[in-house]
Amino acid sequence: MNARSAALEALTRCRRDGAWSGDALDGILKRGGLDRRDAALASRLCLGVLQNDRLCDFYIDSYCHTKLEPPVRDILRLGVYQLLFLDRVPARAAVGETVELCAAKGLRRASGLVNAVLRRVAENRDALPEIPGEGSAEYLSIRWSHPEWLCDYLIEKKGYAFAEAFLKENNDPPKLCLQVNTLKGSTEDYTRALSEAGIPYRALTPDGCVELEGGLASGLPGYAEGLFYIQDRAARLTVEIAAPESGMRVLDACACPGGKSFAAAIRMENRGGILSCDIHAKKLRILAEGAARLGLACIETRAMDAREFDPALREGFDLVIADAPCSGFGVIAKKPEIRHKDRESLQSLPEIQGAILDNLSRYVKPGGKLLYSTCTIFEEENEGVARAFLQKHADYRAEDFSLCGIESRDGMYTFWPHIDGTDGFFAAKFRRIG
Repeated sequence: MNARSAALEALTRCRRDGAWSGDALDGILKRGGLDRRDAALASRLCLGVLQNDRLCDFYIDSYCHTKLEPPVRDILRLGVYQLLFLDRVPARAAVGETVELCAAKGLRRASGLVNAVLRRVAENRDALPEIPGEGSAEYLSIRWSHPEWLCDYLIEKKGYAFAEAFLKENNDPPKLCLQVNTLKGSTEDYTRALSEAGIPYRALTPDGCVELEGGLASGLPGYAEGLFYIQDRAARLTVEIAAPESGMRVLDACACPGGKSFAAAIRMENRGGILSCDIHAKKLRILAEGAARLGLACIETRAMDAREFDPALREGFDLVIADAPCSGFGVIAKKPEIRHKDRESLQSLPEIQGAILDNLSRYVKPGGKLLYSTCTIFEEENEGVARAFLQKHADYRAEDFSLCGIESRDGMYTFWPHIDGTDGFFAAKFRRIG
């Protein structure tokens, strides 16, 4: 297996089986035994194709008027992406090695067509067909491969330039963001280990956030020893906004995969108690394994539906974190498949999010804190839910926060990838006053 065949297999699983690209890639790369460089290339190819599928299709269809089988379109997308986005890959190699995939996948009959289309794209890289509707949502939808309805939404809410900057940022290769487990060592200690292993990095903040090129986290120094975990900076800062302290009793009500629980436990110096809950018991086993790897004994897990009231938890926590299920449109860069979600399927989310907040608010002690967060950028799921909650609950007030250059408005803040250099994320902080 090489990088291109691994990427193609992951693309096939995403299309055919509905697999998440990250899960598909992890399994394929572990089984394929690729070295770090080839694994990074396979990830770049797979995610790059998924991020630019509409644009690749636009050029494919400009030079091919034959109805294509889905596996052949996968191969063509892979070749077009290399030709248009990977400057270090010679055109001859991009065309030749992509054509070879046809034979490897039992599609030798399509080799001539794939070769012809890719050569046309290669020959016209400096004079490709113009994308229609420049200055419109249609243009943005094709150029940046996002659904047209999302482009319309962003233009209406934020303006054309803001919308294009957000969409463009979503298509940049995602970075791997590590949080150093400062209970086991400093950021300086860990980055020194990366340097000794010849792995380039960028330390982002003094609180232990380190950014790397993509790849498998389990292959990095110190993984088995629990020296770090994976979490975007926005999610980490959300925990800093909540500001858990040593000795507190904390409920992380929608906890999986566990990043916020881990960040809270480290900030609390492993003192106090964190009840990490999720509706899916299988995911909680993975969270518990992560806590054990990191040496975080203050975390316990329990399966729980955050919408269903448990009298035993009433007013039992100094801090409740509600990282509610959401549409996920803030993490498109890492999960490009999200952009293809049906808009109508998202309409019920604010009701579910509101029900979760209403229920969890009963678990906060008087004087305690409630944090609401999502990994999306839609006002309906963010500010709309937060404001509706405040209107219903006179015993809560919004609490402003300020850290790392972030200033809240009415106790709320939306992280934007092209502005904050993070995932798209939302946080709202409430204080119980009654």
